[in-house]
Amino acid sequence: MADLPTLLRASLDPSSRKQAEQSLNTLSLQQGFLSHLLRLVVEPGQDRAVRLSGSVYLKNITKLRWEEDVQPLAEQDKSSLRSELIPAMLTLSNLTDKAIRAQVAESVSLVAELDFPLKWPDLIDQLVSSLSETEYNINIGVLQTAHSIFRQWRAHVRSDQLFSEINLVLSKFMTPFLKIFRQTASLLLSNTGPNPALTTPIEKYTTLAQAMVLLIDIFYDLTCQDLPPAIEDNYAEFFGPQTGWFHAFLGWDPAELRGDVDETSPSLTSQIKTGILEIGELFIKLYPDQLQQSPAVESLVQAVWSLVGANKLPGVADDALVSQSLRFISTAIRSGYYKALFSSRETISSLIQGVVVPNVTLREHDIEQFEDDPLEFIRLDLSLSSTGTDLATRRQAAADVLQALVNSGYEAEATDIVGSWIGTGLTEYEGNKVDNWKSKNSAVYLLTAVATRGSTTQHGVTSTNALVDVVKFFSDHVFQDLQAITGTVHPILQVDAIRFLYTFRNQLTKPQLLSVLPLLVRHLGSENYVTYTYAAITIDRVLFIKQANQLLFAQADIHDLAPTLIEELLSKIESAGSAEKVAENDHLMKCVMRVIVTARQSLSPGYERTLTRLVAILGVISKNPSNPRFDQFIFESISGLMRFVVSGNSATLPSFEQALFGPFTIILQQDIDQYIPYVFQILAQMLELHTTNVPDQYRSLLPFLLTPAVWQQKGSVPGLVKLLKAFLARDSVQMLSAGQIASVLAVTQQRLIPSKLNDAWGLDLLQSVVQNVKPGDLKQYFKGVIMTLLTRMQTSKTDKFVYLFAKFLLFTMAINVEGLTPDYIIGTIEEIQSQLWSQILANFVVPQVPKMPHKDRKLTVVGLTRMLTQSTFMLQEPTVRTWSTTFTSLVKLFSEPQYLASVKQDEDPHAGLTEIDFEEQTAGYQAAYSRLAASESVEEDPVAYVRDPQQFVGQELQSFSKRQGPQTSQALISGGEPATVGPFVQALTAAGYIL
Repeated sequence: MADLPTLLRASLDPSSRKQAEQSLNTLSLQQGFLSHLLRLVVEPGQDRAVRLSGSVYLKNITKLRWEEDVQPLAEQDKSSLRSELIPAMLTLSNLTDKAIRAQVAESVSLVAELDFPLKWPDLIDQLVSSLSETEYNINIGVLQTAHSIFRQWRAHVRSDQLFSEINLVLSKFMTPFLKIFRQTASLLLSNTGPNPALTTPIEKYTTLAQAMVLLIDIFYDLTCQDLPPAIEDNYAEFFGPQTGWFHAFLGWDPAELRGDVDETSPSLTSQIKTGILEIGELFIKLYPDQLQQSPAVESLVQAVWSLVGANKLPGVADDALVSQSLRFISTAIRSGYYKALFSSRETISSLIQGVVVPNVTLREHDIEQFEDDPLEFIRLDLSLSSTGTDLATRRQAAADVLQALVNSGYEAEATDIVGSWIGTGLTEYEGNKVDNWKSKNSAVYLLTAVATRGSTTQHGVTSTNALVDVVKFFSDHVFQDLQAITGTVHPILQVDAIRFLYTFRNQLTKPQLLSVLPLLVRHLGSENYVTYTYAAITIDRVLFIKQANQLLFAQADIHDLAPTLIEELLSKIESAGSAEKVAENDHLMKCVMRVIVTARQSLSPGYERTLTRLVAILGVISKNPSNPRFDQFIFESISGLMRFVVSGNSATLPSFEQALFGPFTIILQQDIDQYIPYVFQILAQMLELHTTNVPDQYRSLLPFLLTPAVWQQKGSVPGLVKLLKAFLARDSVQMLSAGQIASVLAVTQQRLIPSKLNDAWGLDLLQSVVQNVKPGDLKQYFKGVIMTLLTRMQTSKTDKFVYLFAKFLLFTMAINVEGLTPDYIIGTIEEIQSQLWSQILANFVVPQVPKMPHKDRKLTVVGLTRMLTQSTFMLQEPTVRTWSTTFTSLVKLFSEPQYLASVKQDEDPHAGLTEIDFEEQTAGYQAAYSRLAASESVEEDPVAYVRDPQQFVGQELQSFSKRQGPQTSQALISGGEPATVGPFVQALTAAGYIL
């Protein structure tokens, strides 16, 4: 433990990071590690960088390993940490410890999510007892911790468990919460200050305001699922017009807390007001009846108008407040409860003039951002935050007010009023195109807003305002900017034209879209970052348009354009320079991927150059992996290119192997863990393309793949399993002679089956072993495998594992492998314990049959049929007693015959890949598994030898009857449920089967 500070410091240096992390991981398995780490984090005499690094490491342990089941943390250590976390938070109450405290608060939140209240019953008591009437630094620590725990309720689905947790918190926390809320609000709002000791000097007043921000956040947390009785009873205290705390704070603007004019971060007063309006929006949505007891909303709307009307808060620091103010108005309009407030033409006109138009107009800050921070401009313009959640800018929030009016019965008035503003903007632009380009920019934005009735991130605008002709506006006013030579119009107007196309792509016909694609390709060559990036984004989305669930564009449509597209996109990516700059623009790489999966074999001529360039880009970014989305798309691009080129000409596979084996070896040797999961998947894809023998370059990898260290990274497991399955299907005899089957089973039994996270991958690998290794060779290991499965069933059974266990047994009985009979499995189970099979069958397999997913129904029918008709154990006591009930379960599966048909080989084996979209994906390096869609192969039917399941059952029962005699078979069959079994047997008899 003495090395801990040194290792934490070394983990901050890229050159020693990997080794330090491995040493930390080893050290973390020692008893007492967690408490020791926390003590180091709170030790003021320790180096601050070490403390911060320690707090992040602690958070990562609580996030990734708190419920680890392969190398579990000791319960005693977890219990000790739970008792020490809240005192640690209070120790970190100094302002200088803010960053460290935030990490520890996150640890509290992560542990509480899993352990509160069952394993941490005194958590709230600890928090409440720590609140102070005078020490607000400590209060901030307590409130921050409380908010980190309660905040999770916002995203939870309503359930009994959730409400029992909330009620427990309310019973202990509500009274002290209200008390400190009232005290803090009184101290802040009182002009003279009832307690100068707490409000002076200015630092103390600031601390009070910080506490108020957290109190407002917690108010939202406590009301996000249901209205607590204590808040319902004191409703007027908070929402009362003129008298309530919220109304008072919206008009509150103390000079001491005003930020600098050029400040970009929101002031504390701005944060408090934003939080209050978030609460107002929540109450309109969840508790409208409560709000209508008094003119609370009318009062809040008036306060909002005073705050943001006529563009009173133009500064960047107030963006969040203005956006939330506008969202509050949109929500009030959409609710339909306040028609009297918004229905007059005069009100609509003043809303558009006073709130919408000023916030749609570009500010100097926006133009500077367009030029100096283009990626951030695009991120905000697309309203995608770095965490993947929606993030409304002022413009989007203003547009939303307009859309709320259009969608709430004020369509004619709003369209008419906005139409005159749009007309004015276009006229101003025509009068002086150089100076008045902003007027046109606002006009195009307003038209986009008023024309949109419904839209999604993935598909663009899905329904439009019938009073607006989008296509005519495009031809009359937008197309000219799309077509213009670069430099002849302002670049932002060219971006507007591209974005208009992006937004209304579904409203244009395929010929119209095909006619503008070459213009978008031309814009890829622009020198302007936003222009070429928006062109890439739009091309990607256009190529992803679906109609009647079919992609609109096929390879023939972009056959001629594809090589130019790839050339332009890769040139832009390559020219960025450093690893971080190359990887920052994932929109470009996503477009490369989309072109590859759309163009398919069209890219076969000259594919070597494309492959070489992709591998070179990978070489650059691997020096410092920094953008998970870019990584996903480059590996998809490599995988997709190989998939389509090799499927058109299998002789091209060696050139892919030659290009990729070197870089992949470096990635594995240097342990670039962000890329390793992708490497395994592409290696598996390449190996699967070898239909006969396994080349030596793959064989030499096997010993490495079977070392325990390789399996430690969670994200690698699926790719490793896929790769080992490819080996087993092609090289199981060689693997057996090299002793590698035993190693595969050791990994499965020691690392995968015991893990709740990886058990499905373990069973998947086991099924491949059973399918590809001769039963005679497997016999020596099979009993140990079954023992592992039974141990897991006994020690930590989950619903998922019961399904996996039952499916494995049925899979093993169903597949057509010489020497692998149902008695091979049942006999092994009976060797472990006599009459154990009858218990497993009655308690796990039969109850699981009706729950089997549709994709497993056919396999289940074949497995059950072979078990009932081919096993001698099934005719012995006590198992024979379950024969009839098992047969009834089997027959019931035929009530939905559509799920028993053989899996049809898709006319297009690549359809699944091109359908996949990453728009909604929020993958990061912490994601457990980054699946490569392009490397996926069509799942084979393990019981393809059975064409017609009902016919198969008839044939097997007929053979069974011949072997056992009609009397035995009829007695067993008639023991089933008559209403279920009777008609099924009659149908088989009518089809000519003699049972």
